[in-house]
Amino acid sequence: MRHQKKGRKLGRDSAHRKALYSNLAGALIEHGRIRTTEAKAKEVRPIVEKMITLGKRGDLHAHRQAVAFLRSKSVAHLLFSEVAPRFADRPGGYTRVVKLGPRQGDSAPMAYLELVDYEPEARATAASQAAAQRAPASAAASE
Repeated sequence: MRHQKKGRKLGRDSAHRKALYSNLAGALIEHGRIRTTEAKAKEVRPIVEKMITLGKRGDLHAHRQAVAFLRSKSVAHLLFSEVAPRFADRPGGYTRVVKLGPRQGDSAPMAYLELVDYEPEARATAASQAAAQRAPASAAASE
């Protein structure tokens, strides 16, 4: 019987699984959206929700807990300075899982795990605008 044995093992031992969750959570906080299998997305989702809640709390202990789990001070800083303030008025439900269909190689069900305020067009246009601003400056410097 599987009583009180929640969670997926994902074919990994406990240390590897914890590292995987840490890396996926950090990537989601950093990029806003990650493409992964449905099982991994569903496992990482509550972890990211807890990290954003820590970010909303914002005290020193919360910051240390986030750094301890995420294993990256830069990602934790991004969480506390940019991601958590965007969700200040939201009582929960910071992420969504968007199912994509099977992966070509092994037919594993794939999904996007993304923050609910993720806008791919806005990021693409911001990146292209930044590149456009750099291009004339470098062209003027070469003349």
